[in-house]
Order: sequence, then structure tokens, then C-alpha cells
Amino acid sequence: MVTSGARRGRLGGLGQWWGILAGALLIAAWINEAAGPVVIAVLSAAVLLWSFFQAPVTCGAPVRGRNDGCRNNATGLLMGCHIRQHRWQKLKMLILRRQFRAFCSGLFSDGKATLVTLAAIGSFLSGLVAFIPGVAVS
Repeated sequence: MVTSGARRGRLGGLGQWWGILAGALLIAAWINEAAGPVVIAVLSAAVLLWSFFQAPVTCGAPVRGRNDGCRNNATGLLMGCHIRQHRWQKLKMLILRRQFRAFCSGLFSDGKATLVTLAAIGSFLSGLVAFIPGVAVS
């Protein structure tokens, strides 16, 4: 029996979307007064890790002859697509000063990347604010 790519995983293709559930739980933790700063920090870290390494986005690695970069599907903002060189190119863009600007502009290149970037920024700020006394729900 031939199965599609989305049905191969244990969760039926939904395994890459667990960060959305963690984000919803993070919002609920901020609203709920019973959740403490540790719960908020753990959920913030989970959403941040999902955004960096597993969120479904477009690769965007530099490709000869294309101004917009690689259009393959990638996992996370820091990782490239299935092509091994693209994974190293995305990580190298963070280190090299001349390519850092191109990496940052790629964070807002399309709708998916923009949403994942905003989720990463929000979860990072949420994790920081969780430990500021008087701000977090205690």
C-alpha cells in the first residue's frame, strides 16, 4: 500500500505542527492565573525551538540565478531544505557579516516565514517577561 508523505509519521503529518499547540498553551498560560513563570518559560522555550528547528517554512538559501533563493520546503528558520549545502548556507548566513542582512530579510519573505518569525520573537519575549517580578502571573 502506498502512503502519501503526510501520512508516514506517527502523528499522520501533524508532528511538525506541535508548536502551534505549544503556542496556544502559552497564551492560555498567560491568561490562566494558576500557571507560574516556570510553565510560561518552558512553553516559551518550546515554541522558540519549534520556530528555529521544525516549523514548516520556505528554505530561502542563496541559489545562483535566483534573487529570491531556494523555494524548497524547509524545517525551521535556521535550517535549510533537504539539500545538505543549503543547511550549511543558512547557518553560515548567521555568522558572516555580509550575509546576516540577507538572512534577516528572509525572515519576513513570505506569510509562513513572517508568522513563524513573529511566533519566535513573541515566545522569546514571553520567556524573558515571565521572570520579571510583578509582570508574570503568579
